[in-house]
Amino acid sequence: MNPKKPGRRQFLKGGAALAGLAVGASATALPAGADQPLEKVDELHLYGERSHFVTTARNGSINNPERRLKDEQVAFGLRTPLQDSFGMITPAPLHFTISHGFEPPDIDPQEHRLLIHGMVDRPLIFTVDEIKRLPFVTRFHFVECHGNSSPRGPGGDARIAVNATPQETHGFTSCSQWTGVLLSTLLKEAGVQKNATWIIAEGADEPKHSKSIPVGKAWDDALVAYSQNGEPVRPEQGFPLRLIVPGWQGINNVKWLRRIDLVDEPYMAMMETSRYPSMRLDGKSRWFEFELGPKSVITRPAGGYKMPGPGFHEITGLAWSGAGVVKRVEVSTDGGHTWKDAQLHDPIARKAHTRFSFPWTWDGNEVVLQSRCTDETGTVQPTMLDVAKLWNADVDFLLKTQQVVGDFNAIQPWKINRDGNVQNALV
Repeated sequence: MNPKKPGRRQFLKGGAALAGLAVGASATALPAGADQPLEKVDELHLYGERSHFVTTARNGSINNPERRLKDEQVAFGLRTPLQDSFGMITPAPLHFTISHGFEPPDIDPQEHRLLIHGMVDRPLIFTVDEIKRLPFVTRFHFVECHGNSSPRGPGGDARIAVNATPQETHGFTSCSQWTGVLLSTLLKEAGVQKNATWIIAEGADEPKHSKSIPVGKAWDDALVAYSQNGEPVRPEQGFPLRLIVPGWQGINNVKWLRRIDLVDEPYMAMMETSRYPSMRLDGKSRWFEFELGPKSVITRPAGGYKMPGPGFHEITGLAWSGAGVVKRVEVSTDGGHTWKDAQLHDPIARKAHTRFSFPWTWDGNEVVLQSRCTDETGTVQPTMLDVAKLWNADVDFLLKTQQVVGDFNAIQPWKINRDGNVQNALV
């Protein structure tokens, strides 16, 4: 955002000129002490704009071919600047975005409808206002692209670059406070028939993105959200309605939700046949992968950071798991030879980011920092070697393959050099 953009702000030279003007009021006369007309109240106050000294932002692009310059090399998606984050909530303007090259649709909430049909006793059509009248829940949940932190994930080689920051390595995850109606509430209203085993969720975007989801998950904890972090869900995040499928791959969290079809088998739509199957070395493919494993990343000190010098430093980062609550995070300051427990900071919620910290004194020598997460099921975040074994491959293959290694959650190493520069040590 450019604070000098013409017409963006209307400042008065008189320091007290706004003191007697009610918020939202307009003025045509000159207030005392002013030497120019005030056409409207300063937008800085109307929508709480951040200080222009704060410049943290997402990077990348939605990769829309109609707006991309022919010679411009752009990354796929907009990544969250995790290295600049505090706590466990991601501000809505910094929440990562992947929309597969399409602009968010401009939807009038008064005209939008949600249809529930298929294998139900009572097909229903809800307005947004009718959704808001129903009993609601408010929950913390992360959303994560299945290619997040993959060596060759969305965005190309930035993940394995020596100078990569947490934004490049892990920036396709964000955590918000979502408010909405449990999908199970809507399904009860419609009366799901016993032979219905899947739902097909469809959005109102240009390609009409759809996703097949087992009905058991719909009954469990999926919700239709209309609020994110206390305000309406933003257009690029699915305004006015977004399906939240806690702990599962981000592709299931259908934005601009307009239709839920109850069916007795998956529909194998485009994202399930050509984009998201996980190819294996034996030529076979896993068609459906849902729950995301335990993962963590140190966000400071991390890639792109410059240590001010030897002495005390607070190591901090984020941990999460699609299986539930983060129960433990351990930190290693010697390249994984020894591990010590980090402190977990409230709030600690199911299928949400959890902030951790670890007090540490750096002696100025070269070190490698790592973190690993253990979730409530007892599953421990794997090493790169562990992931390679799961793929029946070697580490070199994971680093050089051109395909996305889906659900990649290997431990992330950061190397601190003697000059204080911190680098990506994945390779």
